[in-house]
Amino acid sequence: MARSLDGLLFVPVADQSPGQVGRQTRFDYHEQDGRIWAEYRGGDVVMGHLVGTRAGDTLDFRYVQLRTDGTTASGHCTSLVTALPDGRLRLEETWTWESQPGSGTSVVEEPERGRDTA
Repeated sequence: MARSLDGLLFVPVADQSPGQVGRQTRFDYHEQDGRIWAEYRGGDVVMGHLVGTRAGDTLDFRYVQLRTDGTTASGHCTSLVTALPDGRLRLEETWTWESQPGSGTSVVEEPERGRDTA
């Protein structure tokens, strides 16, 4: 099992379509006793929250977000936690909107050491 997500920052490796997370979005993760949660913001997202569980290297959570255009959205995601060769963690995500049509995949990972994470 990959190490704890508690206190880790994750960033998307690519932009998604408008109104979703993108390379400017930052996820601050927390983990305790099989529970996970995160706050996220940046790009088209003013404020977002996710909450769920972790079993081994699989995350299962719901998310909700407020966008810059004033709309809200929510959905469900499962993620596989993997370790990169340099020791950073990656989350390979499969998500489905619950508040609107749509689904997809995305990848977030810890930023490279020494890279700008603002």
